[in-house]
Amino acid sequence: MPCDPLRDLRAWQERLERLAAQRGSAWDPPIDVYETASRYVVTAEVPGLPRDAIDVAVQDNRLTIRGVRPGAGPETPSRHYHQVERGHGSFERTFEFVDAVDPDAIAADLRNGVLTVTLPKVVNPPRRIDVR
Repeated sequence: MPCDPLRDLRAWQERLERLAAQRGSAWDPPIDVYETASRYVVTAEVPGLPRDAIDVAVQDNRLTIRGVRPGAGPETPSRHYHQVERGHGSFERTFEFVDAVDPDAIAADLRNGVLTVTLPKVVNPPRRIDVR
């Protein structure tokens, strides 16, 4: 890929804006959402969060992911922070899907700090209607 200084500058600006928005408040993990013919897939980067710190819920084709990552901790005489960039605190993200999803078939998996939620679509085959 050829070097594009403007693209690189925009990427840095987006990172800085994200960090500025996180300071002193909640954080939002990076999330990807994609769709295939049969399912929606949501992946979230949540390194350091154990399974019991993440809540995944679905209602009416809306997926909500919540979690809490403890902060860096208070400064003490033996600990003086020079820089804190990792987000901490609580987060909540909600996604609404156009196609109906099967709530009984939704699966969530946490591996290597990445949460993957798979939401199978409800498949309704075309119904033939007799003309009288």
